[in-house]
Amino acid sequence: MTAQDSATQDSAIAESGGPADGRGDTPPSSASRTGIPAAARTGTVLAVLGVAAFSLTFPGTAWALTGLGAWSVTTCRMVLAALIAGGALAVLRVPVPDRRHWAGLLVVAAGVVVGFPLLTTLALQTSTTAHAAVVVGLLPLTTAAFSAVRTGIRPSRVFWAAALAGAAVVIAFAVQQSGGAPAIGDLYLFAALPVCAAGYAEGGRLAGHMPGWQVIGWALVGCLPLSVPGAVLALSAEDVHLGGQAVAGLLWLAVGSQFVGMVVWYRGMAAIGVARASQLQLAQPLLTLVWSVLLLGEKLTPAAPIAAVAVLVCIGVTQRARVPSGAVRASAPGRVRGSEAVDRIPEAVDRNHSPAGANQDNRP
Repeated sequence: MTAQDSATQDSAIAESGGPADGRGDTPPSSASRTGIPAAARTGTVLAVLGVAAFSLTFPGTAWALTGLGAWSVTTCRMVLAALIAGGALAVLRVPVPDRRHWAGLLVVAAGVVVGFPLLTTLALQTSTTAHAAVVVGLLPLTTAAFSAVRTGIRPSRVFWAAALAGAAVVIAFAVQQSGGAPAIGDLYLFAALPVCAAGYAEGGRLAGHMPGWQVIGWALVGCLPLSVPGAVLALSAEDVHLGGQAVAGLLWLAVGSQFVGMVVWYRGMAAIGVARASQLQLAQPLLTLVWSVLLLGEKLTPAAPIAAVAVLVCIGVTQRARVPSGAVRASAPGRVRGSEAVDRIPEAVDRNHSPAGANQDNRP
């Protein structure tokens, strides 16, 4: 065989993926078989788990309010969650974040530790969980908007069209539920949207610099000087009648919604991007509606299944919509094609921290 024939044969083998008899073949990765990077699949699963945890937040709040006042529920859940997070941080000897991250952690604390829990708890004193769920269904669009402003990522027009369509479905459903007359509870809920969206977007960005559980962990611990005296004052000022439901609701809010749910949520956002992860949350109001029926005995309107199908379609479109490839941080450089691109957080690689999910030693 001449050198030219050998080169031709080698070229043919390379193009076909390897020798005909299979020797020397490298088993195809899961990403090449499915066309979806493994990190993106894992991030989607984590984000879905976060949505599932958050879908129980309103029913848990309704249960907690049967034995505690709104301020007591908010402050007590903050203290309990902070004790869990602080214990994990102390046991694993996690160093204090760099000072350049403190401003971002403050936004997370103000948005998802204090602001959103307090405003939604106040709203649920007069609103049903079903009504609150559909109003807060606007949160994905608000989060995507905050993320675009904060990070400079600009999702495609198809992405925004699907997101707006999903938001329109949620608004129409909310108006139908309330009869077109917003109440005081709606004002609390609408105020909670930008507050929470800012915390989500900033937390998703920080999760590109440190593991997601550390983001919410440090935000919770940083609020202890506020939450501990706040809990003492609230418990002394409000009536306390603890029962089984109130205790169960408070424990879920502290452990499931405030800590574990935020851990998987931020890790998911770091993997697939804030904008796309936030659109998965379009399913959260529908899940909450299911829990409101099963756990609280509330009744749904006939519009619920129609809204469910419409929202799920919008989720599918946003997940397939292409995001500018310049915003991609591939898990394996050079192996992510345009159709596989997912939006990521800029500056995801930190000089002092591993990318989110990469630090396997410092996790609870």
